[in-house]
Amino acid sequence: MAEMQRPKKTVLFRVRYGETDQMGTYSNSAVLDWFEHGRTELLRSLGLPYSQMEARGIYLPVVEAHVRFRGRARYDDLLKMTTTGTMFGKARVRCDVSIVQEDTGVLVADGFTIHAVTDSVAKPMRPPEWLHALFDQTPSHPTQDLRN
Repeated sequence: MAEMQRPKKTVLFRVRYGETDQMGTYSNSAVLDWFEHGRTELLRSLGLPYSQMEARGIYLPVVEAHVRFRGRARYDDLLKMTTTGTMFGKARVRCDVSIVQEDTGVLVADGFTIHAVTDSVAKPMRPPEWLHALFDQTPSHPTQDLRN
């Protein structure tokens, strides 16, 4: 039996002026916003935007985040972010993220977030079968260009 591939989504985006600091690079807090953008687009590409998942009573609050700051990114740089997702443990989802300069491939930041599977009042719950199935598929979606 072939090994199951983790779902993956790649998006292109530009560093916005408000995400930079006086040192001329992205501010460290911007990375977690970028990670959220990546996992939101990953879920959308799998056919289940966050809003629909929440309408089904499933929430994915962040319970852990890890970021490695690897390189610089300045205002208006075009970045390529790849996010992969997997079920992690009994009731968690893990999203791994890599952000590189689109033109050179130089690594800007990477890391991961871990999300508990909860109901609307933040009570941990067993992931429904459809959530497992969501991360067991292998989508073949092209890179989404969000430069505009």
